[in-house]
Amino acid sequence: MNSGKIGIFDSGVGGLTVVRAVNSLLPAESVIYFGDTARVPYGSKSPETVIRFAVEDADFLLGKGVKLLVVACNTASSVSLPALREFADVPVIGVIDPGAKAAAGITESGAVGVIGTLGTISSGAYQKALKSYDTVNRVIAQPTPLLVPLVEEGWLDHRITEMVLREYTAPLVNEGIDTLVMGCTHYPLLRNALSKVLGVNIRLIDSAEATAGEVASALDAKGLRSDNLQGQNIFYVSDIPLKFQENAQRFLGKAIPLVTHIEVGDLH
Repeated sequence: MNSGKIGIFDSGVGGLTVVRAVNSLLPAESVIYFGDTARVPYGSKSPETVIRFAVEDADFLLGKGVKLLVVACNTASSVSLPALREFADVPVIGVIDPGAKAAAGITESGAVGVIGTLGTISSGAYQKALKSYDTVNRVIAQPTPLLVPLVEEGWLDHRITEMVLREYTAPLVNEGIDTLVMGCTHYPLLRNALSKVLGVNIRLIDSAEATAGEVASALDAKGLRSDNLQGQNIFYVSDIPLKFQENAQRFLGKAIPLVTHIEVGDLH
């Protein structure tokens, strides 16, 4: 299994920030990524539907012989991890617990903010995870639904994006947070814009980086570290591979190999 690949899935392109973080931290590991672009977004779907989609996504990756699964979708992580851990015979890691753990370890005031999609915030998963730590005494959660379209449009430093960020984060700043969890895998691309809006006194938690750290720990615990010299990435999507490729280069900061289109029905 040491030569096996890490399977990462998301409803679209956002999970590529997790791919980037894994590539950076674990350059010897190969990754198979599946973006369910035909059924994006997951954030507006019912929990039952998200669980069904997540199991189908996982089934596809398990069929490729992956040694570990990463649910690089905050919405799917918030509702589907128990079902996936029962379904899969490999370790399954979500993006919520690693981000919460990182925030709990760095906050000084105990007031932590979370931004994410409506589905993620309304699930209460981040709030629950954060409140499980003694260092966190208040969690202020804010749904930020306009941010994903802005990121996918490439408006990372646009004045409109800055205005939207100021509007969304004003309640969090007023509540006195000292740490903000970027609770969507798209949001690390807005790190510079968020830093500009929030200033140096509020620390940003990148759940993609935290997740990559959890992946490393899980591989070490199971003795599954790759002995390759250099890993490779393989990409699958369920719709519009050319648009995905364009966005992927923005997310990964480099050109990517061919993206393979598969029909959603082929996931079964």
